[in-house]
Amino acid sequence: MDGTKSPKATLFAVSTILLILTVNGQSGCDTHRFANNIAFTQCSPLQFLGSFLHWTYNDQNGTVSVAFRHPGTSSSSWIAWGLNPGGPQMSGTQALVAYTNSSGQFQAYTSPVNGYATQLEPGNLSFGVSRISATLVNGEATIFATLELPANLITTNQVWQVGPVANGVPGIHQQTGDNMRSIGRIDFRSGQSSATGGGSGDRLKKRNTHGILNAVSWGVLMPLGAMMARYMKVFTDPTWFYLHIAFQVSGYVIGVAGWATGIKLGNDSPGTSYSTHRNLGIALFTFATLQVFALLLRPKPDNKYRFYWNVYHHTVGYTTIILSIINIFKGFDILDPADKWRWAYIGILIFLGACVLILEPLTWFIVLRRKSRAGNTVAAPTTSKYSNGVNGTTTGPHHQDA
Repeated sequence: MDGTKSPKATLFAVSTILLILTVNGQSGCDTHRFANNIAFTQCSPLQFLGSFLHWTYNDQNGTVSVAFRHPGTSSSSWIAWGLNPGGPQMSGTQALVAYTNSSGQFQAYTSPVNGYATQLEPGNLSFGVSRISATLVNGEATIFATLELPANLITTNQVWQVGPVANGVPGIHQQTGDNMRSIGRIDFRSGQSSATGGGSGDRLKKRNTHGILNAVSWGVLMPLGAMMARYMKVFTDPTWFYLHIAFQVSGYVIGVAGWATGIKLGNDSPGTSYSTHRNLGIALFTFATLQVFALLLRPKPDNKYRFYWNVYHHTVGYTTIILSIINIFKGFDILDPADKWRWAYIGILIFLGACVLILEPLTWFIVLRRKSRAGNTVAAPTTSKYSNGVNGTTTGPHHQDA
């Protein structure tokens, strides 16, 4: 009986070990084993998107045999890996692409990427590529190829991506998260590979600076300036006017700096396009600039055109604030920072909203009480340059320079 159990126990132990080795081989790097005894001298786990790059560099003829591997690939997704001597970005990448075509075959081909909106159309690369093929086994996709690299590409930028396939055609990958970080450097000769997290440290710093400047200016200072004009008038006149100007002008100056940083980022990344975020930014800058110039054309309180100026000033001001909040969240989607930053700004908006809920009825109460004490009569218009209505308060809180 013991002799009968022993082979079964041994078989079970061997099967368990083989299963563990198989799982480790699929998820690891150096322990992975390719079919047909294909072997590579170097291997690097790519930091984002859970991918791996294996390669062997032949110094004598300047060729590199590569295998780009991405576990968790389905028949409705594509994978790509490539080199970009022009910079750490997707546009300009000389890519190897693989996906399941409309015939159900997992095919590999070369594609020079011309922009982020490209559909990864087949084409020749700037260097020679031979023996290109691809496999999709148990949800793990691999692209094999031999690259004939010139000397300037032995150390260069590498880019890798995954995206959806729709109607048998590769679609645009996600524009957030790890899909925007899957860029790095590769040195085929030394075996060094690294991820830069979406660009160089200087570019990442510019992106963060752009986000902070715009969140503080358009998203915090501008709303505070409007609140100074709407609610502080009944408490501190004419101090509210100086507070309003201080918040609005400082918000505009910082906002211009943030806008200029965004323009610089766009010029440095010709293949990157966030059309909605960009168009909203242009609209915000235009509206804010119009507000600044409108101050130079501000009629006196007793001028017959003052009412129309007020309507214009309020409409453009509140439109700017609403668009700025929308665009800040668009920026969060692009930068994809830690959740604490998004929630911090949401907390600021909640605080400002709570202040509005408290101050709006309180302001109306004070205005109506003053009007009642005055015998419900209308006083003569004041000539104060700070006022926006009758005595700065008696026409209600909807007359203000916000």
